[in-house]
Amino acid sequence: MRRIKIAQFGLGPIGKESLRLAAERADLEVIGAVEIDPVLAGRAVGEALGCPLPAAARIHPSFAGLAAHAGLPDVLLHTAGSDASRSYAQALPALEAGVSVASTCEELIFPRLLASERTAEIDALCRRTGARLVGTGVNPGFVMDVLPLCLTGVCREVSAVYVERVVDARTRRQPLQAKIGSGQDPAEFRTRFASGRAGHAGFRQSVALLAHGLGWRLDEIRETCEPVIAESRVVTPHFDVAPGRTLGLHQRCVGLAGGETRIRLDLQMYLGASLPHDAVVIQGRPGLNVHLQGGVAGDDATVAALLNVIPSLLAAAPGVRLLTELPLTVCRSAGDACLLP
Repeated sequence: MRRIKIAQFGLGPIGKESLRLAAERADLEVIGAVEIDPVLAGRAVGEALGCPLPAAARIHPSFAGLAAHAGLPDVLLHTAGSDASRSYAQALPALEAGVSVASTCEELIFPRLLASERTAEIDALCRRTGARLVGTGVNPGFVMDVLPLCLTGVCREVSAVYVERVVDARTRRQPLQAKIGSGQDPAEFRTRFASGRAGHAGFRQSVALLAHGLGWRLDEIRETCEPVIAESRVVTPHFDVAPGRTLGLHQRCVGLAGGETRIRLDLQMYLGASLPHDAVVIQGRPGLNVHLQGGVAGDDATVAALLNVIPSLLAAAPGVRLLTELPLTVCRSAGDACLLP
C-alpha cells in the first residue's frame, strides 16, 4: 500500500492551508505545488509555508515543470479562481496526463450551468485519459446544496427548499472580505455585482445542483444582491470601514418552476453580522427544520472539504463529476488513512 500523491495548484490562503493540513495526514504525500508568483519559484514548499513537508517538494511555475521534477501526482488540488472556463484551462495539463483534479472553483459545483459545451469537452477528455474532476467546498459544495439534498433522503415528498446562511465575515480571509465589497461605496458595489466582479460566486450553481439532485426542471433562476451598509465604523485586520460604506452583502437566489418558487437561498455575509448560523428548511413530508448554531466555519471547512473528497474522487468513474455523484465524503484523520494499492 502507498500514500496518495498530491500537488497543489495556487498558493493563496486556501491553497497554503490545504498543504498545511496535508502535512498532518499520514495517507497523503505532497510532491510539490504550482504557483505563478516568481518569488516562490523553486522554493521548497515546506520552507515557504513553514510546515513539515519533504524537501523534495518544490514550487513550480507550471504543471509541466512539476511533472518533470517530481512525476505525476494522483490528485491535483486546485484553488485558483471562481470561473469554470478559466479553471478548466488551468486544470487541462493535469487532466490530459490522467491526473484527477479537486477544485474549490465555485462554478465547478455545477459547471454545465454556464459552461455546458466546455464541460462536455472536458468530460470526454477525462473519460479518455482516466482523470476525474470535481468542484467542492463549503458554500457552494455543502451548506446550501449538498446538505439540503442529504436531508431530503428521509422525506416521502418535497415541495420546496429554503436555506439561510448568516456569516460574520470578520472571521474570513482578506480576499473574501474584499469580494463581498468591504469598504466600497455602495453604488460602486452594485455596479461591480452587476458586472460579475463582486458578490458570492456559485449561488446559481447551488440552485442548479439542488434542482438536479431532486429531479426538478426549473424554468428560471433569479439572483439579486444588495450591499449591507455600515451604521458605525468597523475595523478588521484587512479593512477600516467608515459609516455609509459597504460591510458586505445580502444576496438571494431563487429557482422557479411553474410560476412557483421551489428553491430559495438567502445569504447574509458581512463584517460584524450577528448570530451567525446556517438553517435549512425542507417543506415536505416530513418537513424538516435544521439549524446549525454559529454556522459552518468557512475557511477551515473549505480546506477540509478539499482534502476529504480525495478518496471519493479517486473511487469515482472518470469524467467531470458532481459531488452528488461521488461516494459519501467523510473526514479521515491520520489514524484512519486511506492508502492506494
